[in-house]
Amino acid sequence: MTRVAIVQVPPVFLDRERTIGKAAGLVDEAVAGGAELVIFPEAFIPGYPAWIWRLRPGGDWTLSEALHGRLLDNAVDLERGDLAPLQEAARRHRVSVVCGLNERDGRLGRATLYNTIVVIGPDGAVINRHRKLMPTNPERMVWGFGDASGLKVVETPAGRVGTLLCWENYMPLARYALYAQGIELYIAPTYDSGDDWIETLRHIAREGCCWVLGSGTVLRVRDLPGDFPERAGLYPEGEDWINPGDSVVIAPGGAIVAGPLRSEEGILQADIDPGRVGIARRTLDVVGHYARPDIFTLKVDTRPQSPVDLGGEG
Repeated sequence: MTRVAIVQVPPVFLDRERTIGKAAGLVDEAVAGGAELVIFPEAFIPGYPAWIWRLRPGGDWTLSEALHGRLLDNAVDLERGDLAPLQEAARRHRVSVVCGLNERDGRLGRATLYNTIVVIGPDGAVINRHRKLMPTNPERMVWGFGDASGLKVVETPAGRVGTLLCWENYMPLARYALYAQGIELYIAPTYDSGDDWIETLRHIAREGCCWVLGSGTVLRVRDLPGDFPERAGLYPEGEDWINPGDSVVIAPGGAIVAGPLRSEEGILQADIDPGRVGIARRTLDVVGHYARPDIFTLKVDTRPQSPVDLGGEG
């Protein structure tokens, strides 16, 4: 058995260093409860840009720029070592950590942000970085498009782990790419929530015959910083929950074994058995005996995006 912990706690919104410090402390707390795998939500560092769903197209340009500037300044540069405190927490406890973040490619002063999820191994090393392939609707004004270099399943002591972010989970070929790599623990950090979303995750557990760990984003108006621009206009007095979370643990076949944790902060813990995956695939293995490779093929271009070639000496 493996104990997993899904952290459904708000970040220190738009503050990278304090959010990373908070995440490291939450790893300590999860490990005290026996966790071997600790999961944080989509864009946890320094927070999901929830304001994009409230801004008026064109009419709120100045406000949009101000908020984006703060997000950019507090984004994570992996090459700079911003995640060191969280990596150290994983190494100290010998646990695996999955964490969503806003990532900035710091090379040559580039300002493109990516919605990124990283898997940190028990030695503290980042063993996978996946950038969201297709930002959804207004998210395209925030994040660039990722590539498939991180669309892979990695070995951890907790099991074979793979991740897709939010509505990437509606992309059948992306799901299949993970199924084809023998995924056991399918992790779905998201800003989505509600019964329809949970049914989507249950379908994935049935389709892939794998454990599905839904990591939801929880955020209240009070979690926004006091100097958040035009806070009262975007979030009128009396409004409380911006997003309710709905973290959940689903067994192969679709049964909910923990959660959903709705409109509540906390750490959702569950004991799971990766061995159930193989048993579940006895009757349905969508990349094995149910695959029909004589009819269907899938090709995934896993090459990383090439940096812009500026020419000249180098």
